[in-house]
Amino acid sequence: MATLTHHENVTAEYLEVSPNARKRFITIIVAGVVLLAIGLIVAALGIGAEHHEGAVSAHAAAGGHSTAGHEGTAHHGSPVWLKRFIVSLWHNNVFFTGVSVIGTVFMAIQYVAYAGWSVLIKRINEALSAWVLPGGILMVVIFFIGLFNHDIFHWTLPGIMEKGNANYDAIIAGKSGFLSIPFYLIRTISYIIIWVVFTNKLRNLSLEEDLNGGTEYFHKSITASALFLVLFAVSSSMSAWDWVMSIDTHWFSTMFGWYVFASWWVSGIAATTLCVIFLKQAGYMPYIKESHLHDLGKFMFGFSIFWTYVWFSQFMLIWYANLPEEAVYYNQRLGGFNGQYTWIFFFNLFINFAFPFLVLMTRDAKRQMIMLKIVCVAILIGHWFDFYLMIMPATMQAENGFIIEIGTALVFLGSFLLLMTKRLSQASLVPVHHPFLDESVHHTT
Repeated sequence: MATLTHHENVTAEYLEVSPNARKRFITIIVAGVVLLAIGLIVAALGIGAEHHEGAVSAHAAAGGHSTAGHEGTAHHGSPVWLKRFIVSLWHNNVFFTGVSVIGTVFMAIQYVAYAGWSVLIKRINEALSAWVLPGGILMVVIFFIGLFNHDIFHWTLPGIMEKGNANYDAIIAGKSGFLSIPFYLIRTISYIIIWVVFTNKLRNLSLEEDLNGGTEYFHKSITASALFLVLFAVSSSMSAWDWVMSIDTHWFSTMFGWYVFASWWVSGIAATTLCVIFLKQAGYMPYIKESHLHDLGKFMFGFSIFWTYVWFSQFMLIWYANLPEEAVYYNQRLGGFNGQYTWIFFFNLFINFAFPFLVLMTRDAKRQMIMLKIVCVAILIGHWFDFYLMIMPATMQAENGFIIEIGTALVFLGSFLLLMTKRLSQASLVPVHHPFLDESVHHTT
């Protein structure tokens, strides 16, 4: 247990979000809206469509093995400009909601591990989780929007599970017990409720601890964290199957839940680290030392390798078995649609593995803010592309693009930052009565 003898001088400090900071966040949103509008107009006018048609034709001509067992190659749904917008909303919301919930997961792990070093950054984790509720609501809303023309999930097509219907698909019909719209909604809402309830529970306990002190709230937080981690282990895997893997309905991977978690997890740590550095450079968090940054750097380094391990394990097993119903996933991303996703496939590996691995290899690099900032930004961009690569080939096929997608991402980013900084400013950045505060200030574990 912590000793309460050295942190008498550690006092509460509050973040003041300056009008200039808010203007920057709003500028990001406005820039995103402008880019989005340009992208929608360009797509609606069909500029660049010839290239896409060529890619579709080439893909169809190549056909055969690359489309075997995959339902997503037949175009259906809204006009391309609208479909791209709806799919981009889904892509960005899955990414930002995952990053957000990692704030709660990280904090819960620190509680059950009795970790002391991370106490000074727990308010950032709490603020990161502010997007879980709006992200969850958006998830349900976007799902319903996607149902109108079945833009996101092919398995929602009418009659696809009815024998004799023109849309009948025997493989998808075999999954009808799991892939029914009511059951899907029940599962999605359950994940969100679990994540929101425990996020709020840990936040409230943390704020009450600030007010009243004592160890009662700390022990309650450990109990809540242990229960949350068990539920999150199940719900995060299942949400990955529902929100991402079921887009490629025929395809499946037993490692996919871990893969998505690894992507969310390392992105969440990068977001936390970036926030710590910005706050410190703005004059806040004076007790954060190089050792704290070093720990965050080690997390990013280690879990970038973990993500690569899961990526390689999944790829290697599918490549070795070479079963058409499994290989189609990589065929589409490696050379499908006239190679439209090939560069993203290799860029994904470079920016999410090679870059953080090489840059953070030395001890000094993990303790320098400039190096950590560069790697954090690279990881966040890299894993945004990772989700792009998971979602776009099966939904947009050769009709993908980037203007609408990046515009949507900027709108999400600006909104996310507004909400996060608002929550960050609502409580002291230092949890002044946390029993392990002394360990964190002196950086002992």
